[in-house]
Amino acid sequence: MGKKTDEFVQYLTERVVVYIDTPREVRRQLRQERRSRYKEPWPLRWFGLLPYALSMWISQRKRRSRGRS
Repeated sequence: MGKKTDEFVQYLTERVVVYIDTPREVRRQLRQERRSRYKEPWPLRWFGLLPYALSMWISQRKRRSRGRS
């Protein structure tokens, strides 16, 4: 086996050992914190910036039409 393969096996083994050594509750808590930290609105997640751009465009049109009347 090559040097990179040995390093990868060592890295993978370390990750598995750390995972097994941490209690289940700690892993669940860390997972919940990660999920809550990176939670974006569902339209952004599904459609990207298109809904945001449309809402900005519509709000600008509404403001402009109010100013004319």
